[in-house]
Amino acid sequence: MQNINSVVITGNLTRDPDLRNTNGGTSVCNLRVAVNGRRKNGNGEWVDKPNYFNVTVWGAQGESCAEYLAKGRQVAVEGRLDFRERDTDDGHREYVGIVAETVQFLGGAPKDEAPDEVEPEQAEEAGEGGEDDIPF
Repeated sequence: MQNINSVVITGNLTRDPDLRNTNGGTSVCNLRVAVNGRRKNGNGEWVDKPNYFNVTVWGAQGESCAEYLAKGRQVAVEGRLDFRERDTDDGHREYVGIVAETVQFLGGAPKDEAPDEVEPEQAEEAGEGGEDDIPF
């Protein structure tokens, strides 16, 4: 039987994306995503428990993440778990992160990034949208 390594999360970015390039010139973007889980506390009340995931996005998709995403933006990530270990000054460290296959931008763009809208008065001045233009 073949092993399966697949994960899907939906959450919010806890910081702005960090875009870098490898020595070979490949783009890699690092995201930090918070996903709330719910559990009962000692009093039997439901409380949110945040879980934090480090996500790595490679190539053009990583560049898009860096360009269009910002802290607080909601995303859906589909990918695989990736185990890493390294020795640091503090000792041996082990990490489990997510390598993204796809990242979907959810929740719409922040208001300051919304496309410019034409006011009705401006449309009429430009000869668009007047009542005389209705074909019936």
